[in-house]
Amino acid sequence: MSIAIALIEIGSSPLLYLMLMQNLRAKLANNPLPVLLFTIFVDLIGFGIIIPIIPQLLANPESEFFLLNSGQSIDQGYIILGYLTAVYSIAMFIAAPILGQLSDRFGRKKILAFCLGGNAIAYVIFAIGLITQSLPILFLARAFAGLAGGSISVAQASIADFTSPENRSKNFGLMGAAFGFGFIIGPYLGGKLSDPSVIQWFNPTTPFWFAAILSVLNFLFVLSIFPETNKHIKHGMKIAWNKSVMNIWHALKHPGLRDLFTVNFLFNAGFTFFTTFFAVFLINSYHFDQGQIGMYFAYVGIWFVVTQAVIVRFLANRFTEIQIVRVALLLSSLSVFLYFFAETPLILYLITPIMAIANGLNFVNITALISKNADAQIQGEVLGISASVTALAQMIPPILSGYIAASLKPETPIYVSAVVIFIAAGFFWFFFHPKKMRAKEGI
Repeated sequence: MSIAIALIEIGSSPLLYLMLMQNLRAKLANNPLPVLLFTIFVDLIGFGIIIPIIPQLLANPESEFFLLNSGQSIDQGYIILGYLTAVYSIAMFIAAPILGQLSDRFGRKKILAFCLGGNAIAYVIFAIGLITQSLPILFLARAFAGLAGGSISVAQASIADFTSPENRSKNFGLMGAAFGFGFIIGPYLGGKLSDPSVIQWFNPTTPFWFAAILSVLNFLFVLSIFPETNKHIKHGMKIAWNKSVMNIWHALKHPGLRDLFTVNFLFNAGFTFFTTFFAVFLINSYHFDQGQIGMYFAYVGIWFVVTQAVIVRFLANRFTEIQIVRVALLLSSLSVFLYFFAETPLILYLITPIMAIANGLNFVNITALISKNADAQIQGEVLGISASVTALAQMIPPILSGYIAASLKPETPIYVSAVVIFIAAGFFWFFFHPKKMRAKEGI
């Protein structure tokens, strides 16, 4: 009862509210990590919320959400789905390095708030596109979301600002956990909020209005509470607008890390082939609706969190990154192939932990290898190059997947995914033998 009275008093007294906010800001000044983790968590809820919806719009003629008219074939829907997925990655590939530089020049807080506000606008535009059934507006929304989608990289830079080197891995691990929890809840909410059987007025636009509201609240939360973490703002810093393209050029000519960047590209390309059309595979093979797709991806998210929180640490004390990646890449490829033998949803759910754990190990340990093989004074540069390589790997496969699905079968991109990840495994096994790592770890 006393808590309720206190809340009423706070709500009725602007002065008391301002005092509470000032006190909270003072407490967070020395440790802004809780705000960052909450921001990432909410941001990923918004990102994951759309996952069950988009395949229903373009790849499922049986869905009430299907947007194509009678003059357009399902094959055209597959191609459009590929481009709609790719436009987000293309925009992010261009914008993310620029946003990183802008956060060096103007501060993390302003750019993080810009990203969250941009996300809110993008969700609203997408909802309008659904209401008007306009594909150009949907493409505009996804492109805008990609341009504003640098919140994760800015959050990583913020953590690096205030975290000592010995605690950085631990805090990045907490960031990964927040990422994972947001990804668990997001797809689940997306499936439920778009389902009229849950509440009569729910429809395909509901998840996007909800995500927009979340992003606005997150935007206000960052503006009002989050302290500026960049204590070395470079006001006169010149922005390299072609940074993303230059990063790829540096990756190609970097003698010590070229092989690892190649593995990183192949693995992420293979994984993107998988993610672009796996929801379509679920629709065609198991007749999943948006609610079941949301439940499935939430289940994947649970295993990613388990991998980040438990399995990565358990294996790190027993094996080297090289040994883990060698096995994890092969397991990842094998698990994707196994999906084609899953005759029932139960078998599908039994295979999923293998895939999720293997991919979670790959993401963590490939990044760790890139970091360990780079000199200390160029860590930021090398990780930025790695992020651009990953973004490039996420641009090309969606477009190819659309044409492959239209020309052959909608599940063919899943086969391609398994093959590309297997090629990544072969490349890693036969071409990555750094002398520095051999001497350091006794491999």
